[in-house]
Amino acid sequence: MNLFFLQVIIDSAKFKDSLAHVAQLATQQKESLWDILMKGGPLMFPLALLLVIAFFVFFERYLAIKKAMKMDDNFMSIIRDHIINGNVQAARSLTKNTNSAVARMIDKGIQRVGKPIEAIERSMENVGKLELYQMERNLSVLSVIGYIGPLFGFLGTIVGMFELFYTLAATNDYTLSTIAGGIYIKMISSASGLIIGIIAYLGYRFLNSQVDKATNRLESASADFIDILQEPTR
Repeated sequence: MNLFFLQVIIDSAKFKDSLAHVAQLATQQKESLWDILMKGGPLMFPLALLLVIAFFVFFERYLAIKKAMKMDDNFMSIIRDHIINGNVQAARSLTKNTNSAVARMIDKGIQRVGKPIEAIERSMENVGKLELYQMERNLSVLSVIGYIGPLFGFLGTIVGMFELFYTLAATNDYTLSTIAGGIYIKMISSASGLIIGIIAYLGYRFLNSQVDKATNRLESASADFIDILQEPTR
């Protein structure tokens, strides 16, 4: 009988501990995301700056690439009609009034009409390379952020762990809750840095795919224009 009451007392104590643990978790869940991030230490501020730069570069480059490749689907057909009809000035006027990478490349080709095909191809190729360079400008920033973001986060965790163990040595408080709570807080910077790195890398790869599409479109337009020049005029 005594053993039964002793077991009840032990089970009651465990139940109270469980309730206390649940209450503690509920209190932690009430913390806002901002409060949690602020526990990550001083290196959270450069991480936040990296995130802002990554978003700015991504959207700025995305809009720039989209604008450079925006063009009427009938653009090359209209150019062909003007060239075949011998109306070079009308073709030149169309390219001048079209703000796109393809139009600027074709305009350079129209300026070289009458010269050898090889010279026209080289001049258009140079313009195409320049347009691609403008599209790729600052993309390396996303690549760098994708690389150093996790490193900053890891550095923040290392600094935080030094602070934690220094505090433990000074206070002699080696309880499991203190150690686990301290490690949980210091891991925030590592998680943040990793997330920022992933975001930057995905943005970098996506924009690279857009540049690849632009490259294919420029090459296709260049080949179409050379074919047009080799067609007989009316």
